[in-house]
Amino acid sequence: MKNRLSRSSSSPASLLLSMAAPRSLVVDTGRLLTRDEEKNLGLSSGGEDSPSGKRYKEGKFPLSRWEFAAALGVFLVFSIGLFSIYLTMPAAEYGKLKLPRSLSDLRMLKDDIGTYAKVYPAKFILGYCSTYIFMQTFMIPGTIFMSLLAGSLFGVFKGLFLVVFNATAGASSCFFLSKLIGRPIVSWLWPEKLRFFQAEIAKRRDKLLNYMLFLRITPTLPNLFINLASPIVDIPFHIFFSATLVGLIPAAYITVKAGLALGELKSVKDLYDLKTLSVLFLIGFISILPTILKRKKIYE
Repeated sequence: MKNRLSRSSSSPASLLLSMAAPRSLVVDTGRLLTRDEEKNLGLSSGGEDSPSGKRYKEGKFPLSRWEFAAALGVFLVFSIGLFSIYLTMPAAEYGKLKLPRSLSDLRMLKDDIGTYAKVYPAKFILGYCSTYIFMQTFMIPGTIFMSLLAGSLFGVFKGLFLVVFNATAGASSCFFLSKLIGRPIVSWLWPEKLRFFQAEIAKRRDKLLNYMLFLRITPTLPNLFINLASPIVDIPFHIFFSATLVGLIPAAYITVKAGLALGELKSVKDLYDLKTLSVLFLIGFISILPTILKRKKIYE
């Protein structure tokens, strides 16, 4: 009876607002966790007897030697695989192949490898996918330029398929990498945001897929943080994978389509104007509508 009354104290509107809570509310919401839950996450900051709390407080590097060695080993394996693919590709002007860091770099890269992609489509796609997944796995900035490049070279449908496939594969690799060594890193970098995320996940276990879809579709939380924090707060991989695969489609479509008019794009910020963000939040609202309707039935 008490549980039922406590659920009725929140309205459907408050549910939506809590999902899209601004970053400034993260600290207050995070305090909902108990001390035991904070200890389980390694986020306790007040205890002198907590080695992890002491280490994070002193600002030391969060990984142990074994964790660092494991991360370095995984990075080297991926790097060797990527380099092997690079060496097996046909001879080209390798000096022109570089990761774009700006729209001007991207335009130059597109002009340099446009013919190359048409002559050797299979090998180019293999190199493109390997690079994208590598960047996504190890949180290397610049995947948005790779998405724009897919649109400019392959068109909307083929480009969208490549971007969603690579982004999902890279996010999944990042998920498992974080499961291996991510807990101390996330606890060190975003302790308050992790408390908030843990609290929100705990409240929505019954409709977790809808909530994860909302987070993927809208820019409420950065995708980088979601990839790293999801295994730490015990989100099942099948839910993480499904939400990523479906939830990234709207934003990927916007980016890939913008790649068709690469010459007219002045800034990456132009991709997500007020109109675009409104559409994304509308789609995100539709994704959590079943949760709102279910709670409304409980209130009645």
